[in-house]
Amino acid sequence: MLAPPENPETFSARLQVQEAEEAAKRLGVALIVVPAPSRAYEQAFATMVAERAGALFVSARPILYGDRARIIALAARHRLPAIYQFPDHVKEGGLIAYGADLRALNRRVAAIVDRIFKGADPATLPVEQATELRLALNLRTAEALGLTIPPAVLARADEVIRD
Repeated sequence: MLAPPENPETFSARLQVQEAEEAAKRLGVALIVVPAPSRAYEQAFATMVAERAGALFVSARPILYGDRARIIALAARHRLPAIYQFPDHVKEGGLIAYGADLRALNRRVAAIVDRIFKGADPATLPVEQATELRLALNLRTAEALGLTIPPAVLARADEVIRD
């Protein structure tokens, strides 16, 4: 898991790591959390290679999203299959993504801001959680990694990039 380069002790960063650790335990796989302080992604990937990581889960943090081109390129260079949270990663060459549709989230934010501008008290508005999740696959990247995506996974994908 590529951990966020910002303070790893923030609540949301700790929560993401904790949830990943619990999922890895349930699946019976080892989880190596590799931090990238000061955006030292090359060093983080060197650590992953030295630890013989078989795949990469990129934490869903804004700074990692902003640095996605660099991270995707490093995953490709080190031949690490990687999963991301946002479909934009797959459009830019990442292997697979499963998570919230950012455009749908932005539409919800706009609707909430509109309600506030029309006089709603922000303290009374409900907290919302993403309900539109997307699975995106990049078959070009899978082929470059020598991977075959099972037909059942392809059938469930919302978006498949073929070339």
